[in-house]
Amino acid sequence: MTSSIVQLIVLGAIWGGSFLFMRIAVNDFGPVPLVEVRLVLGSLLLLPFLWRDRAKFTLRRWPMMALIGAINSGLPFLLFAWGAERAPAGVGAIANGMTALCAALVGFVFFHEKLRTNQSIALCAGFAGIIVLASGKMAGFSVGWATIAGALASILYGLGLHMARRHLAGLPSAALASVTLGSAALLAAPFAFATWPDRVIPLNSWLSGAALGVLCTGIAFVLFYRLIAGIGANRTSIVTYLIPPFGVAWGALFLGEPVTISMIIACAMILGSVALSQR
Repeated sequence: MTSSIVQLIVLGAIWGGSFLFMRIAVNDFGPVPLVEVRLVLGSLLLLPFLWRDRAKFTLRRWPMMALIGAINSGLPFLLFAWGAERAPAGVGAIANGMTALCAALVGFVFFHEKLRTNQSIALCAGFAGIIVLASGKMAGFSVGWATIAGALASILYGLGLHMARRHLAGLPSAALASVTLGSAALLAAPFAFATWPDRVIPLNSWLSGAALGVLCTGIAFVLFYRLIAGIGANRTSIVTYLIPPFGVAWGALFLGEPVTISMIIACAMILGSVALSQR
């Protein structure tokens, strides 16, 4: 159990670090090229799992996998990268904490699932936290649009989760991740090439982009699925609570980004609402 706790903390630190790496690299790459780097590297790292389980991935499944890849990887990654151009790393990390709540909302709106009373209250509190975050200013700049982008990304994560459960159930998770990431990379490739910067990209940004793809996407997925196999999905979902504080901490520690009152209040409201919804 101690090993699982350590792995959960490590995973939360890695996924929280993704917002730091985006913040470092996005101004040199631009959002779409950076996302392309992330998708390609993440998919390639997971490719051995796909090769091992390739017989289970029939051609008729590929259109749905490509669609889910765009919804659950490509577009959310792009929204978070776009937001990272405009706001500190902690803003995206806090907005990402809405994913569990957004999954419940998507299930209610699109898939006729019931909302328990505590989930309804949690949704109201969580989105109130998003409003608090969006209304704040950091270093004199408004972060409203970056917050909205993060909330939309979380909604897309929730939609992708429901679609995967209904259409791709039973497929090996790591191999499926390779397919969805790779499909999203193919869809994004024309836009990435069209917007690729014509200036030299600094080594620091290349290293951050590589860390985003290899560590925060490929290795993180392997660790995530290993935890699910070892301690179950419910316990693994605890990582949701770790991403926002790590994202805020890395931004403050390595980039000197401010930790404002609105960020603290929003983080507490969103994580508190997630805890309430999962009771």
